[in-house]
Amino acid sequence: MWTAAGSLAAWLWLLLGQGFFWRTDVTLPPRREPDAWPSVCVVVPARDEAAVLPMSLPSLLTQDYPGRAEVVLVDDGSTDGTGELARALARRHAGLPLTVSSPGEPPADWTGKLWAVRHGIGLARARGPEFLLLTDADIAHAPDSLRELVAAARTGGYDLVSQMARLRVASTWERLVVPAFVYFFAQLYPFRRVGVRGGRTAAAAGGCVLLRADAAERARVPDAVRGALIDDVALARAVKDGGGHIWLGLAERVDSVRPYPRLRDLWHMVARSAYAQLRHSPPLLAGTVAGLAVVYLVPPVASVAGLVSEGPGSTAAAVAGGVAWLLMTATYVPMLRHYRQPPWLAPLLPFTALLYLLMTVDSAVRHHRGRGAAWKGRTYARPAPGQR
Repeated sequence: MWTAAGSLAAWLWLLLGQGFFWRTDVTLPPRREPDAWPSVCVVVPARDEAAVLPMSLPSLLTQDYPGRAEVVLVDDGSTDGTGELARALARRHAGLPLTVSSPGEPPADWTGKLWAVRHGIGLARARGPEFLLLTDADIAHAPDSLRELVAAARTGGYDLVSQMARLRVASTWERLVVPAFVYFFAQLYPFRRVGVRGGRTAAAAGGCVLLRADAAERARVPDAVRGALIDDVALARAVKDGGGHIWLGLAERVDSVRPYPRLRDLWHMVARSAYAQLRHSPPLLAGTVAGLAVVYLVPPVASVAGLVSEGPGSTAAAVAGGVAWLLMTATYVPMLRHYRQPPWLAPLLPFTALLYLLMTVDSAVRHHRGRGAAWKGRTYARPAPGQR
């Protein structure tokens, strides 16, 4: 009964005191087109992305942008012909000029993606752009995406504007796991709080980050975050700590085309960095497991146990657990609607939370077995002290 009451209290606080994280109306802020469009360089780190590049790169090359813009694709040691395919796509889709370059293998204290981003930003700075668009190789943009991002940054005076791309939701496991991924992210980093100037909350979505070039230089990006496994959040923190004004919201027409059809694929996506989110700390891991259990698993267990048992407090446990479960379900429905999924999936969130709990534990087990965070043939150890 008391555990169920604690869970209900947690959900009442989450509902009202966590920046209304469950609302999905935080989309690109009001904007107006500038009189003169600034120059932009799009930086795309890519490692073995030949499978998704035909669905994403043309959307960048054919951007309807009135100012000067170009694309730099950094081929990060691909073995599947990513660089050659990118050049062929550029010849086929006449549009923004494309540069394909390779930085070589990253030093020991750099992640591969950030080493590629550093190389791309270095090439971009030689062109002197006002803005950098950092976007992943699996992200497809609407034709006016760059135009809208720049207009929003200019209008709002933002140094960083990031959109959480709509992830692919096609398979059964994607429907069950993917909307919850974004829901949990928003719970950790409420989008409304990210945009508060001087506030403590900082986050970005690495698939789509528009960044002022001078803000990147002030924040020493990406050098300051070179070992970060969750690089988008670390990048946003560096920019905000440097006095930058940042914004994060949900995208309407920026989509990830990368498929995660099987549970194993989704499991690996989460497990490779979950323990890094907890700073590789066993106490934080224990607290997270306990918190997930109390907040997400106790409500359905208390509801059922209270209904089937006749002991003292069983009715109170059923009521508290049921109301907590109802609040959980209600806050999840807007995210399901954003992903165009049926609302009947919302009561299944405790099961999905259990999967995330197990993924997080598995992430810690991998780390302590020396496998660390593995991605596309590279394994990363814990960052050195002092790195973000």
